[in-house]
Amino acid sequence: MTIKPSLLEDQFVDMVFITRLLGVSDKWIYRLIKEGLFPKQIKLGRSSRWLQSEVEAWLQARIEESRKQ
Repeated sequence: MTIKPSLLEDQFVDMVFITRLLGVSDKWIYRLIKEGLFPKQIKLGRSSRWLQSEVEAWLQARIEESRKQ
């Protein structure tokens, strides 16, 4: 079980960070969000950001899921 960091310990990341980390397009990420399969963005004015801890937890779950097979 992972302990979620406090907001002061967490970081906001943008789409550029996510697409570089995952090696996918922003359209793919937004499609996953629409389907409820990726953490929803946090709107800060006109910008969208994600909590790095939520992105990492999503990625870790995908890794674990792929290794079960």
